[in-house]
Amino acid sequence: QVQLVESGGGLVQPGGSLRLSCAASGSIFSISYMGWYRQAPGKQRELVARVNGGGSTNYADSVKGRFTISRDNAKNTVSLQMNRLKPEDTAVYYCNSNPTTFSWGPGTQVTVSS
Repeated sequence: QVQLVESGGGLVQPGGSLRLSCAASGSIFSISYMGWYRQAPGKQRELVARVNGGGSTNYADSVKGRFTISRDNAKNTVSLQMNRLKPEDTAVYYCNSNPTTFSWGPGTQVTVSS
């Protein structure tokens, strides 16, 4: 069973940037889509971005133009570059396949606040 570990979160001011990383314990080569999800307090977990093996990407409208997802199948990693962060981006961020097939990792907290 592949395990996922997210990292790179933190406290950042509005307008700032963060880069999240997800390390998989096994190969993600055969996984069609890998995605980043987030869950804000009191809200359901939502998909914010996904990328397929060929590099095609999809984004939630709320992050389009600000976030960039990428994957490295050789290193079994998925990254999320987040720019122009807003307070409403505050959430715990997780990676998983899309649709989800792996157990959820611990996530990484992103807090956008002045």
